[in-house]
Amino acid sequence: MTDERQQAGDVRASALSDRDRAILDLEQRAPASSGQKEALVRRELGLGIVRYQQLLGSLIERPAALAYAPLVVGRLLRLRDRRAQARSDRSFGPTPR
Repeated sequence: MTDERQQAGDVRASALSDRDRAILDLEQRAPASSGQKEALVRRELGLGIVRYQQLLGSLIERPAALAYAPLVVGRLLRLRDRRAQARSDRSFGPTPR
């Protein structure tokens, strides 16, 4: 039974490119400081921070990413959902009196 699980995990991980795995690995160990994170992304991946965020955003939607790094992907999905909820809760029109 464990061999089947290990093979399934290998198949899911192989669905990710080396760059995809590098992005998830970097996100897991990235410093909290945005300046330090940006420098790390440029140095290790050769990407600008905007492109990195775009790739990361699409990557967390993939089941293979969840299988590879469930804690990181789960955290990022929760953050994204909280931000979306906060945006939808904002009122841009007149407030009722």
